[in-house]
Amino acid sequence: MKIKAQGIVPVMLTPFTPDNRIDWEGLERLVEWYIANGADTLFAVCQSSEMQKLSLEERVELSKKVVSLAAGRVRVISSGHISESRDDQRAELVAMAETGIDALVLVNRLDTGNAGTEAFRSALDGILSWLPSDLALGLYECPAPYRRLLSDDEFKLCRDTGRFVTLKDVSCDLETVKRRIALSGDSGFAIVNANAAIAAAAMRAGSKGFSGVFTNIHPDLYAWLYKHASEESVLRRDLENFLALAAMAEPMGYPGLAKVWHKRLGTFDSVHSRVTDYDITERHWAVVDLLDHIRRGTDRFRERIKQVS
Repeated sequence: MKIKAQGIVPVMLTPFTPDNRIDWEGLERLVEWYIANGADTLFAVCQSSEMQKLSLEERVELSKKVVSLAAGRVRVISSGHISESRDDQRAELVAMAETGIDALVLVNRLDTGNAGTEAFRSALDGILSWLPSDLALGLYECPAPYRRLLSDDEFKLCRDTGRFVTLKDVSCDLETVKRRIALSGDSGFAIVNANAAIAAAAMRAGSKGFSGVFTNIHPDLYAWLYKHASEESVLRRDLENFLALAAMAEPMGYPGLAKVWHKRLGTFDSVHSRVTDYDITERHWAVVDLLDHIRRGTDRFRERIKQVS
């Protein structure tokens, strides 16, 4: 039976020490926080993890550690191939496939020259030949270092292999999400939207959860929304609007923004980031005040949810 890499899928942060090493104790607390707050699947090595700033050794160790910490309580998926060359990608993917994950996620590296579907097909055939035939796969239209969305034909190529169980959809377009859900049919290839503005509408259309960056802020609220997305209630409508507006803070220094949030929670001690290599309070005016508003809103919605539970 295929695994189900879906539901609330936090794109995990990587906590660092002030001297730029991975903070393993902080990572343990972070995994526990995700699980306590409604995560169904952990995306352990991804863009939010700063994977493009991690060595292959760090990516492998990080993936193995999250698998160990999750201990079967939730599914764990990882990506981790960041190179342009085919040989380097092969080394990365083979190494990540051996970390004990439930599914290996392919990112925008199958057609690095943007040559089109035939180049995509050739790269996909090569990757499938490198990896264990019983390893489930996923896709992520990772927007860095460039954005390349799957064509319908490319989506169907992946679907028809029978290997793919999840797509982290970053089209940010509800009609595209709906079309892909229809194309997936009963194949078991789940579409998991990552855009907060269309989160509830995509859930109502058949998106199997949510995997946006604010799963690092209030995954429990997205978990509630996923269960109640089709419910006609003032609470659902209010929460849908709040989550969409809160996520507009993402351009204000993410993932550093989320690390400030977790330092304030006590999840880990340092906001050090290899991607956000500046003080977000200096560049993004009133960002801490904005986080205070998001925290108060989050607490209020948690209380409202508790009252109706």
